[in-house]
Amino acid sequence: MTVAEFTPIVFVSALLAGFLGSLTGLGGGVIVTPVLTLFLGVDIRYAIGASLVSVIATSSGAAAAYVRDGFSNIRIGMFLEIATTLGAVFGAFLGTHIATKQLAIIFGIILLQSAWSTASGHGGDHKADRSDPLADRLKLNGEFKNGEQMESYRVQRVKSGFALMFGAGTISGLLGIGSGSLKVIAMDRAMQLPFKVSAATSNFMIGVTAAASASLYLSRGYVNPAIAMPVMLGVLFGSLAGATFLPKLPVKLLRRVFAVVVGVIAIQMIVNGFLGRL
Repeated sequence: MTVAEFTPIVFVSALLAGFLGSLTGLGGGVIVTPVLTLFLGVDIRYAIGASLVSVIATSSGAAAAYVRDGFSNIRIGMFLEIATTLGAVFGAFLGTHIATKQLAIIFGIILLQSAWSTASGHGGDHKADRSDPLADRLKLNGEFKNGEQMESYRVQRVKSGFALMFGAGTISGLLGIGSGSLKVIAMDRAMQLPFKVSAATSNFMIGVTAAASASLYLSRGYVNPAIAMPVMLGVLFGSLAGATFLPKLPVKLLRRVFAVVVGVIAIQMIVNGFLGRL
């Protein structure tokens, strides 16, 4: 495949990945990395390097719009980013010492988990009478615009959410994805934030997490500009489009479609990992 053929295919794939990743808070890496490895024959480590760059682009593109619209909770994002950044550095270290086929299998399992969590719905969006005392001290409670009304929410189980974020950061650094599924689960289910707030805050956080681990992949030569550039541009424009549509579109249908796509890719990734094709 020539560069002239390779670049537009990667750009379109990244555009779709950025759009879906922005809407669901899962990050574009869950689509970009499998597409590069399974369909375009890119080595998984270079795919992870490009994916980390795309994750930073997703966060840059979507986060600004979400912050402007009041969906992102900045205080929660900055607090939880302490755990995800530490986890990302640890995961990036592990990622350069694990065999490629093992990475593919681990990646596939994480993708299956992402598909399941996306399809199964969310546990937030219900109001709690009282918040976690730690959330009160850190001033993590907030409000967002739901339709024409402002709705307030109270944060629960802050310590559990912090622990889950370390695991999310480790997976991000290990696999080159935004690990948005685990971040959304931590905020949506453990901390009981509304889904749109969880997705928007996840998009705000994944760029910082990815930057922490991308530096290690860059230092080892796993970021190829010929791959990373079309991926970054595609995901950036896709995430901007997704941020525009999030307040307007029903999330349930998008999540189910995304779950099917991710589930199929996950199975292919696991099979190819076991067969040693990656």
